[in-house]
Amino acid sequence: MFPGQGSQYVGMGAELALGSPAARAVFAAADDQLRWPLSRLCWDGPAAELNATQNTQPALYVCSLAALAALREQAASWQPAFAAGHSLGEITALAAAGALKFADGLQLVCERGRLMQLAGERQPGSMAAVVGASAAVVQTICARATAESGLPVTLANDNCPGQVVMSGHLAALERAMQLLRAAGYKRVLPIKISVAAHSPLMATVQAEYAAVVAATPVQALHLPVIANASAASMRDPDAVRAELQTQLTAVVRWTESMQALLAAGVKHFVEVGPHTVLCGLLKRIDSAAARYALGTPADLPALQQLLAS
Repeated sequence: MFPGQGSQYVGMGAELALGSPAARAVFAAADDQLRWPLSRLCWDGPAAELNATQNTQPALYVCSLAALAALREQAASWQPAFAAGHSLGEITALAAAGALKFADGLQLVCERGRLMQLAGERQPGSMAAVVGASAAVVQTICARATAESGLPVTLANDNCPGQVVMSGHLAALERAMQLLRAAGYKRVLPIKISVAAHSPLMATVQAEYAAVVAATPVQALHLPVIANASAASMRDPDAVRAELQTQLTAVVRWTESMQALLAAGVKHFVEVGPHTVLCGLLKRIDSAAARYALGTPADLPALQQLLAS
């Protein structure tokens, strides 16, 4: 599992790069391609610059793949059954599965971040997390807020039972938050983000992003990747392209994605990248699923023991 925006922090990947030549090589390759020190931004900040969408997305992509390289350095024969990624993390998952070469994926996430930032400038919006409400309730409230305000707000992420995210125009989002609080949902929490990801506001850059996707080489996958928009397995380049074309404005169906993996018999889940956000969501989806983090060298021994068993 590969994380999306919100998992970044200053210092991420620094210990891995220090202790793993393979991880260090991933950061170096990114710095060379970008011609600016992304590694230093990940390791030293400043936080405000790292948290800018156009920087966060390539930073998370590179940091997560550096963590994967560190693991493969210790367990070269390891082959997972599936991959999945949350929002931006879906592109990381596709790179891990061989659908995208590292350089092509890096270019794609850079353009994705740039265009999403541009969409935020063209149509200012934001996002809010709702704790304790179902996706169906939030969809209904968003439809009412859209009708009342004449502006779009919609369900953006179905993260786990009891935690969903909505996204949209600032005025419509504020109205949806008011309606939810009035309905008794007290934990409606604004997210510090300047773009309305996975909402109709992203449509302002859809054509530009579609052109970037069309120009990105896509190869055969070494393993299936669970798509955010459908919660179904992507097994060929055509499915990958279709998913990438729709993902900017589609709901991230993370609960269903994890349920699909559980139904397929997956029992061990590894979150590859900074923090443990996805492990936390999975615990809410199925507390019996075995969860492992891989963000620092201290996480490697437990994984090595798992892979050796």
